[in-house]
Amino acid sequence: MITIIAAAGENNELGKDNELVWHLPDDFKRFKQITTGHHIIMGRKTFESFPKPLPNRTHIVITRNTDYKKEGALVVHSLKAALEKITGDPQPFIIGGGEIYKLGLEVAQKIELTRVHGTFEADAFFPKFSKDNWQLVDSVFHDTDERHQYAFTYETWLRK
Repeated sequence: MITIIAAAGENNELGKDNELVWHLPDDFKRFKQITTGHHIIMGRKTFESFPKPLPNRTHIVITRNTDYKKEGALVVHSLKAALEKITGDPQPFIIGGGEIYKLGLEVAQKIELTRVHGTFEADAFFPKFSKDNWQLVDSVFHDTDERHQYAFTYETWLRK
């Protein structure tokens, strides 16, 4: 089951200048818990936004640059090639950015979306997806608190 995992604002904002525009420790913890032990597929800019590769995950980086090489990453040049690199993993994750999410919507069976309740200045956006093709199967609200400036909702969507 190919799963897209993302956090997006009310207007589908993902980030600005290759960084998130919010800090939600519980969402980071959930991301780590869900993706650990799996393949994670991302674009080059998303990979380069990490200080180092994320532990206990196989990084597959999609880039148009045929000379691109990075330690800790399998480098490919299409989503199809990324999916071909996955062996023995029943649930690989597509983790961004905006262009890779757009490609991923074609092949994913599940979306784990953290909907951040706010609007933000952004230059990267999560693609719109049709409720005709996706069904919301779980929704868990998280209010603001001393560690979370914004309320958010974990949403799980399955392809119909």
